[in-house]
Amino acid sequence: MPMEPDLMEDVKADLSHEDSVHPPVNGQSTLVDQFEENIKQEPADDAAPNRDQIPFPPSTARDVAMEVQKVKENRDRFRIEGRTGGIGPGLSVTMFTFHNTFDSVNCIEFSGDNTLAAIGTAESYIRVWSLDNRPLVSPQDPPGSQPSSSRRLIGHSGPVYALSFSPSAAVPDQSSNDDTRASAATDSQPRYMLSCSADSTVRLWSLDTWTNLVVYRSHNSPVWDVRFCPHGHYFLSCSADRTARLWSTPQIAPLRIFVGHDSDVETIAWHPNGAYVFTGSGVGDKTVRVWSIVNGNQVRIFTGHTGNITAISCAPNGHLFASGDDKGEIMLWDLRTGRRTKTLKGHHKGGVWSLDWSVESSVLVSGGADKTVRVWDVQQNKESQNKSNGDSVTKIDGATVGAASATSKTGKAKGPVVSPDQISCFATKKSPVYKVRFTQMNLVMAGGAYLEQA
Repeated sequence: MPMEPDLMEDVKADLSHEDSVHPPVNGQSTLVDQFEENIKQEPADDAAPNRDQIPFPPSTARDVAMEVQKVKENRDRFRIEGRTGGIGPGLSVTMFTFHNTFDSVNCIEFSGDNTLAAIGTAESYIRVWSLDNRPLVSPQDPPGSQPSSSRRLIGHSGPVYALSFSPSAAVPDQSSNDDTRASAATDSQPRYMLSCSADSTVRLWSLDTWTNLVVYRSHNSPVWDVRFCPHGHYFLSCSADRTARLWSTPQIAPLRIFVGHDSDVETIAWHPNGAYVFTGSGVGDKTVRVWSIVNGNQVRIFTGHTGNITAISCAPNGHLFASGDDKGEIMLWDLRTGRRTKTLKGHHKGGVWSLDWSVESSVLVSGGADKTVRVWDVQQNKESQNKSNGDSVTKIDGATVGAASATSKTGKAKGPVVSPDQISCFATKKSPVYKVRFTQMNLVMAGGAYLEQA
């Protein structure tokens, strides 16, 4: 979605000032040049709604600070590509393991600025940690109280199933005494967090006061997932009542109700342009559907999964998305043609729980109940996949998808099937992977809970 003209001018002015104060080094492009290059690379979609059709609040200084930081990250990030040329990306994965949880963790979430981690538990509470050891203080703390790097949020009356931080950008380097950088760091941190629960509610929490601000009541069954819009202000929820609902944070009633699934809507995702949403369902349906938030209409339906849909993620380029199920299969889809392009196999024993894309939309990372983080090449030429030694190739919606054989020539099982598209696999010992996330610098953050019996 195109940026507001006024916001664009303010961002350019700040980038120009930053270039003059901190000139680029070692052949780097200027931030202004990088910003203009980003605008040129944004795909034009004549069918996409324009900003006038989706009302957002007026831009603020915080929006400018976040856009400036995004440009910096885009210029300085570690670029990775698929292994189409025979060389795979050297990805780094940081794994955060939560101990002494006694199998009570339902979800894990990281903030967009990489400074906070949160868990939702079966005991109805939420705990948030500072990943940079920064004290999580509140103006409501009693005088003389001991600062802590974690907070416990209580309000739900049932298990907490999903969390979502409001949009934020990575904190700039504050090693210098630059007041502008310190101010930008404060402005770009997340302000709010959403949570959903078996008590049929969604709650909005302040990360300044660490208190519950709003309770959203409309669903009449457990709420399985909740997600902030990439641009903030709006959010999406889904429930066992077979609906997904669109909300804006200032209003306590939903703006849209998306109806069409024949069973629980178990997972949701946003398109990067903020104009479309994805919903995935389970038993009796097993479809992924795409909806327009402008008019509430269903614009796409994707079928093919044999298991319950457990994870959805749309690529930053807006052309592809991935869906995972509880049987361990990941399917890649082309939004322009409506066709499946690949089926990725490798996860097993409980399925896929989380998916995310690299900034270039060329590499997919997944995490699941089998205690692994797996990295996939989404660009590998499907025609070149191995067709020998019993491997099969089938036609699916006009695309060629390779599947490795699970048995040897003697007929004995070799173990779980792993697609040739898998670049690497990072295994934990006893920690199912609840969350995987690419940072804007193309590093991978993963979170899991240690289970003694796993």
